[in-house]
Amino acid sequence: MSMTQQATPAVDTPPASGPGKEEDGRTQRRSLALRLLARPEVGVILGALAVLVFFLIMAPTLRQGSSMSTVLYQSSTIGIMVLPVALLMIGGEFDLSSGVAPVASALTASMTAFQLTLNVWVGVIAALAVSLAIGFFNGWLLVKTGLPSFLVTLGTFMGLQGVNLAVTKLVTGNVATDNISDMDGFDQAKAVFASSFDVGGVNVKITVLWWLAFAAVATWVLLRTKYGNWIFAVGGNKDSARAVGVPVNFTKISLFMLVGFGAWFVGMHNLFQYNTVQSGEGVGNELIYIAAAVVGGCLLTGGYGTIIGPVFGAFMFGLVQLGIVYATWNPDWFKTFLGVMLVGATLVNLWVRKQATRR
Repeated sequence: MSMTQQATPAVDTPPASGPGKEEDGRTQRRSLALRLLARPEVGVILGALAVLVFFLIMAPTLRQGSSMSTVLYQSSTIGIMVLPVALLMIGGEFDLSSGVAPVASALTASMTAFQLTLNVWVGVIAALAVSLAIGFFNGWLLVKTGLPSFLVTLGTFMGLQGVNLAVTKLVTGNVATDNISDMDGFDQAKAVFASSFDVGGVNVKITVLWWLAFAAVATWVLLRTKYGNWIFAVGGNKDSARAVGVPVNFTKISLFMLVGFGAWFVGMHNLFQYNTVQSGEGVGNELIYIAAAVVGGCLLTGGYGTIIGPVFGAFMFGLVQLGIVYATWNPDWFKTFLGVMLVGATLVNLWVRKQATRR
C-alpha cells in the first residue's frame, strides 16, 4: 500500500485536483513572503531604500543630481572591492588585507613608472602582477597550511602595511609618491580608470560604470557557470566538494586572486584620480568591504549569498558616508553605524535563513 493510501482511507480520498486537495508539510507551497525571504538580497534592498528615503528627508542637498552622483561614485569605489570580497566570502574565506592591498598596488605602479622613468602603463602592468601575486600567496598559504584565512590575511595585512610605508620612504624619501600627471601614458590611463562623463548635465565617474559592469559579470559567473557552482560548493563544505570532484585548491586560490584584481583596479583609480598616493591609507577599509558583503546577505560561514546584495550593501555604506556629511552631522558616527549594521545584518540574515527553511 502506498504512502498516500496509508495516510488517507480510500473511501475519503479527495479529488486529485481542485480546492479540496490536501497537502502535507512536505508538499505545501511556501507563501510569497517566505519565498522572497529566501533571497539573500531582499533585506539589504529594503534597508537601502529606507536609508535613502531617510537621508532625502534629513539632507535636502542629497536631492540634487550632483549629490547623488557623488554618492554613486563613493559607492562604486567601495563596491568594486566588495564584489570579489563577497565571492570570497561565499567561498568560505575572507581577506583582511583587502584594505591596504589597493594602496600597495598604487604605490607599485607609481614608483615603478616614476623612479624608472617609464611609461605609466608599465607601472600599471607591474602593479597588476604584484596584486595577483599577493592574492596567489594568500590562497596558496591557506590551502597548503590549512590555517584560517583570518590568520593568513591578518599577517598579509600587517606585512603590507609596513612595506607600504617603509619602501615608500626608502624610495621617495617621503610618505607619499611623486606626482605622475605629466608622464607618458597618464592621460590614457586616467581615461580608463578615473575619467568622467556628463549625463543630463550631471558629472558621473566612470567607476560607476565599471562597478555595474563587474557586478553583471560576477552575477553571471556565480549563477550560470560551473565555476560559480564550485564557489558555493567549497563554501558550503570543502571536503564534500572535493569528494565530488570540485577543484577546491584552485577555486580558493583563484578567489583570492580575484580580490587581488579588485585591489589593483581600485588602486589604479586612486592613483590616476589624485596623481599621487599616501602610503598609510587603506587601513580599516577591509572592515567596510566585509561589512557591506555581510549586510548584502553573505554569511561569514560561507556557501550562501549573491552579488546583488553586496551591490546594495556598498550603496548603503556610500550613502551613509556622504549622507551624514550632507546632513551636517558629525562624520565620526559613521564607524558607529558600521558596527551596528554589521551586527544587525548578521542577526537579520540568521533570522531570514530560519524563516526561509522552515516548513
